[in-house]
Amino acid sequence: MQAADGAGANVAGAVRRTLPMPSVLGPLRPPHALLPKATPANLRKFAETPLARRAINVIKDRIASMDWQIRLRRGFTVGTVSDAAARMELLRRTLERPNHGDSFRTLVEQALEDALVGGFGAIEMELTEDVERPFALWAVDGATIQVNVNWDGSREMPRYSQSTYAVGPGARIALRDDELMYIRVNSRSHTPFGLGPLEVAFETMNNFIAAQRYAGRLASNSVVQYAIWMNETTPEHHERMLAWWQDEIEGTGRVPMLTCQEKPEVLKFSGGTDAELRLQWQSMLIRMVGNAFGVPPLMLGLESDVTRTTAVELADEAFRSTIAPMARLLAEHFTRDLFGKRLGWTEFEFVFNELEARDEMQEVQIQTALLGAGVLTVNEVRAARGMGPLEGAMLAEAQQKAAAQKAHGIPAAQSGQ
Repeated sequence: MQAADGAGANVAGAVRRTLPMPSVLGPLRPPHALLPKATPANLRKFAETPLARRAINVIKDRIASMDWQIRLRRGFTVGTVSDAAARMELLRRTLERPNHGDSFRTLVEQALEDALVGGFGAIEMELTEDVERPFALWAVDGATIQVNVNWDGSREMPRYSQSTYAVGPGARIALRDDELMYIRVNSRSHTPFGLGPLEVAFETMNNFIAAQRYAGRLASNSVVQYAIWMNETTPEHHERMLAWWQDEIEGTGRVPMLTCQEKPEVLKFSGGTDAELRLQWQSMLIRMVGNAFGVPPLMLGLESDVTRTTAVELADEAFRSTIAPMARLLAEHFTRDLFGKRLGWTEFEFVFNELEARDEMQEVQIQTALLGAGVLTVNEVRAARGMGPLEGAMLAEAQQKAAAQKAHGIPAAQSGQ
């Protein structure tokens, strides 16, 4: 089955079989077409609100903008793997342009978006007939992916299927385990589906939106918080007063002038302060959304109780506890599903270069200390930084320089100056 839009549907003999946006092609689904998530429409809607969008972008954009590399896995060396450098370059070049319509970043952003919203990030993997481009990747709407709970682990038996919102024999597209990369967030034993952070914050987001709407109506004076009480007024006088106020005074900006025996009294239903906006309640809901996504309230715009010292600590904690685990999960899927299952190249792995240390100088100092202690070699340090190996005289010169720096006690910060 061809992709509906035709963009990037064929890549050097690899034909995309899943539909890019089946929910758009068929907005009405038959009763028997079940989705893996009970509320995909509400999740997508909540993902477009400012608070949820900020929480998603804090994680997604940080990971998508990271530098990455392809390297040999532990236990393999350049000498034991034939054409290692050429194949690693081939993998990187193909990942940088996974299909005719996407770059690596746009592909990863779509998968991470679905993973954070519903815990169902999905990427289709197809082999090509081009030796210079061995595979092609397409992002798939994870809400349309169904999991076969009876899958026995065999390669021939389909593990996934995509609901195309169609009626008939082609309503579902069967996919084997090595044809779909299915990213589950918060995997659990009682269900084959993941649990996205936005699902965790579903009720909190609902309460926050309701609180914002109420505060907006209250602040715009669309909700009347007072009444005029006129003592001993006849029904005819009351109707005339109401008509005069609505026709002549309300919305005109005129100063009303009343002449009566007793002064009317204004009855207030609220205190007329910012407490009526429930701002503290909204702040608490923002913190709850931050807890669901694993990011501090600082990154969601709540800066009332944050200092410069605590801000740095909170940002580091968010990177270590939220961004780094999600990036490692994505890297493991590329290594296991794409390199291992689809291509059969189990000697390579996909890694992000920025996960070990966020501070560049801290990373340089750690690598220099390990190099001086003989734990790492020059080529291993270069490989960790995404650089090619040195050979012959250049390698010997680099090793002599490192030994001289160690003998003179020159730290990494000074040696680079």
